[in-house]
Amino acid sequence: MLVLTRKIGEGIIIGDDIRISIIELKGGGVRIGIDAPREVKVHRQEVFDQIKQENREAAQWDITDLNELSSMLKSGREKS
Repeated sequence: MLVLTRKIGEGIIIGDDIRISIIELKGGGVRIGIDAPREVKVHRQEVFDQIKQENREAAQWDITDLNELSSMLKSGREKS
């Protein structure tokens, strides 16, 4: 991990197209600005962790879930 000290108005460049700027120091917190291309996803750590957990849970399935889905699809076709 690279650890840097920055002052308000200073920044960090990542790669060729991501800039992180220190905006404000307030109440023990730091406000930062992130300038990145639209295709680069930027998340707070806690949001990223929640997304990863939800994706893990969604990827797990049980054979009973598959059987229930199969039954629902079959009964839906019979009604048409």
